[in-house]
Amino acid sequence: MTTTKPQVKIVNCETGEEIVRDATAAEIAQIKVDADNAAKAKAEAEAKETAKAALLTKLGITAEEAQLLLS
Repeated sequence: MTTTKPQVKIVNCETGEEIVRDATAAEIAQIKVDADNAAKAKAEAEAKETAKAALLTKLGITAEEAQLLLS
């Protein structure tokens, strides 16, 4: 299995020149941090939706009915 190093693409909007280069160690570390943060945010959003659905079921109302109550 071959792993490739992430690459960075830089585009000069004035000239249209494109430069593609290997990512630096700092950029790779930031990519990992960003991916971890995105995964955490997704998990939190899914947990919130699950809790919301459970509450609506417990109350015996639909999301539309809850919205009417809150408006």
